[in-house]
Amino acid sequence: MSPMHPPSSESARLSLFESLALLDTPAEVDTPAEALFDNLTCLATRLLDVPIALISFIDAERQWCKAAEGIRLEAQPREASPCAQVVASGAVLVLEDASRDPRFSQLSLVQTVGVRAYVGVPLRFEQQVLGCLCVMDRVPRQWEERQLESLQLLAAQAEQLISLAAQQHIEDRQAGDSRAGGARYDAIIEGAAAGIVRINGRGLILDANPFVQEMLGYRLDEMIGRNVKMLMPARWSEAHDGYLDAYQRTGAARVIGTGREVEALHKDGYTIPVHLAVSEVVVAQGDSASREFIGILSDLRDVHAARQHQERQRALLEVLHTGLTDYRALLSGNTLWAFLKEALRELTGSRYALIGEVVQQSGVPALKLHAITDLSWSDDSRRLMQQLVSGDMMLTNPDSMLGQVFAGGEVVLSNRMAADPRGGGLPSGHPALHRYLGVPIRDGDRVIGMYAIANADDDYDAALVEWLEPFTSTCALLINLYRQMNEQRELNDKLQRANDQAERASQAKTEFLSSMSHELRTPLNSILGFAQLLLNGRQPLTERQQRQTEQIMRSGRHLLDLINEVLDLARIEAGKMQVSIEPVSLGDVIQEAVEAITPLADQQSVRLKWCQPERSRFSVRADYTRVRQVLTNLLSNAIKYNRPDGKVVVQCHCAAEHVRVSVRDTGVGIASDRMKELFQPFNRLGAESGSIEGTGVGLALTRKLVRLMQGEIGVSSEQGVGSEFWFELPLAQPRASRAEPADGSRQPLAVQAVERRVLYIEDNPANQRLMIDLFEDIPGCELDCVMTAEEGIERACSELPDLILMDIDLPGMNGFQAQQLLQRNPLTSAIPVIAISAAASTREIKQAREAGFVDYLTKPLDLMAFTQRVEQVLPTGEEK
Repeated sequence: MSPMHPPSSESARLSLFESLALLDTPAEVDTPAEALFDNLTCLATRLLDVPIALISFIDAERQWCKAAEGIRLEAQPREASPCAQVVASGAVLVLEDASRDPRFSQLSLVQTVGVRAYVGVPLRFEQQVLGCLCVMDRVPRQWEERQLESLQLLAAQAEQLISLAAQQHIEDRQAGDSRAGGARYDAIIEGAAAGIVRINGRGLILDANPFVQEMLGYRLDEMIGRNVKMLMPARWSEAHDGYLDAYQRTGAARVIGTGREVEALHKDGYTIPVHLAVSEVVVAQGDSASREFIGILSDLRDVHAARQHQERQRALLEVLHTGLTDYRALLSGNTLWAFLKEALRELTGSRYALIGEVVQQSGVPALKLHAITDLSWSDDSRRLMQQLVSGDMMLTNPDSMLGQVFAGGEVVLSNRMAADPRGGGLPSGHPALHRYLGVPIRDGDRVIGMYAIANADDDYDAALVEWLEPFTSTCALLINLYRQMNEQRELNDKLQRANDQAERASQAKTEFLSSMSHELRTPLNSILGFAQLLLNGRQPLTERQQRQTEQIMRSGRHLLDLINEVLDLARIEAGKMQVSIEPVSLGDVIQEAVEAITPLADQQSVRLKWCQPERSRFSVRADYTRVRQVLTNLLSNAIKYNRPDGKVVVQCHCAAEHVRVSVRDTGVGIASDRMKELFQPFNRLGAESGSIEGTGVGLALTRKLVRLMQGEIGVSSEQGVGSEFWFELPLAQPRASRAEPADGSRQPLAVQAVERRVLYIEDNPANQRLMIDLFEDIPGCELDCVMTAEEGIERACSELPDLILMDIDLPGMNGFQAQQLLQRNPLTSAIPVIAISAAASTREIKQAREAGFVDYLTKPLDLMAFTQRVEQVLPTGEEK
């Protein structure tokens, strides 16, 4: 520890210190124990739940220990003491881990005793700091504000004891007689800010100071000579005499020499929580001695109130966390509203509670009850409550105490219901209501629900309404989510019904097509059969008959092809089409299809060219027959819809994991406004009125076949110039995407641990893709993207990101509305939110600042500046 400079008034401090004679022992030892100082250190360890407490003073060279609990500490050099730092600075010294503080890490107190956490409060007398009251722990810890306040109160008590001791020292020095010790004791007893009771060995009260009298409501003459158990509740008073007798016989102590939290009994019959520390005093009486006991009672009512407040806060946070994180499960089990109602009742200590949603009936607000404590007193009232909770009946009276809340938006509070004219008369048999509180649940300026409680043990007040604000905000969020889920459920039901109807229609169509196609084969078989007989018969046909019969054959075969396509389409839609996926040489399939279609190309005066790659031929995973069918359909269309002396080119391009085959023609092209109709079955885009035969089934069948083989198909076209149809199929053996070491070994991939989570709320997929690529270069960050504010709020409550990026123009709830809900919710109020928007006016920027966004960035983003801003807002790994 580096040497500390003494304060400029050090000489005056030491002079005052010496005059007080607080340290009147040789330099080699600490001062003798004094019960009142010792009790303060004992009380400090109990109140702050620490193992060590000291009251020490600092002279010119050393630290002197006046009182200690949990440690025996010899006099220390001044430089080796954190207490000397307190005296030098005159301020409270707080250490969460002394081993990490270079000023104290090498002290024997840290290295040998193992002290980690430390708090020291200066002890002053006549504006001079004489020493400190400190507490220590052997493990690092964070000190709560309440604990620091408690220690400062104890320090104030120690300063009073110093003042009393100083006063008595002066009086003793002036009086110079044997009564000095008694006067000092009397002064301390009378002025102490803690209860002090003195009893004899039989438990009879010998003396009690004013603090005890005021705290417990007794006069001194009502206590002197009576057994001390009069100040104890029955569960302790009955055993007190036996315990006191056993201690004096055996020495077995429970409270004497230590201390614990107990309850004292007030004269009016109620109990008060206190900390009791008991010390034994041996009083000399001539040649004999008697035992007396001194009990110090510290009033813990404020401490207990703080604990109860903390417990209430914890209970409230648990309710909010459960409601927000488990709301889907609670809603699916239809238990959300019962959970909130019971939580509200328990949080407020109320006997009755209800929670409901405001709905509009013919433009008038009405209350739909979701949950209510059973108030029924007869069969009729029970049926009425069932109707209210089921939604078959709603409350509509705006003048009732409920109506003033859900219709008027008022907070209604009454602690004297019987005399309150707003309550009106309750039906005969209705349970009596003594206290009532109704609170509206708002979404902005709209009242969307309410809750009410009744019959708590204590009066309701405005402070309770304020304390319940996080609960009220959570209810607003849950009602909105409940409504959205209901709307989504209704929409899903409608979509499901539409899908079911569409599937039934599609199945009927498929069955019809399949049936008709089979029925057409029977007469077609006869047509083609007899035409073949005529062509191959013994009787030669005339030239005219030959020409007519060949036309019958061509038309019949064309009709058969169409029927086969319809059957294939029906099989695919019915899920009955099977493909055999295996490695297929794509060059062989293209070659075969080109050769098969060449006669048609020659007939139409269209040049057909295949640009075969010079390198090794590609192998794809596909069905050989179906690939040939796809190629034949595309080539056939490219030829049929081409112009005379036109051209059709087939090409292949290999990518990392797939091969693209394209068929490009110089035909009439396709109008851009009709491209979306291209793959619809039986839609020929107006060509049905022309001379080219077809049904419009081919392209629809082709797309289904490609997708059945895990491929993709597409088209680009320019009217009057031509079209290019393409399809992609996966490679049988995809090429390696990166080079590997020559020896075949693989280097392990470095994995960046995700330390910070960022939630991006954006409905544009392209913007999401940009942000995903950008965050891949920000180390230690994981980006989570959602499309809507509602989904983003749900994700933020359940996963608590470190930063939220919020688009403003969102479908449904916009970014400003979402920010309001995030700030109201205690789970998400501390999460920084950056707004991102294409709007760049001063009004939007000001509105964003007022809404609580940490920044407002406009599109298009400067990615470098954006990344720097994100790094500034995000916590580092150490901060987390």
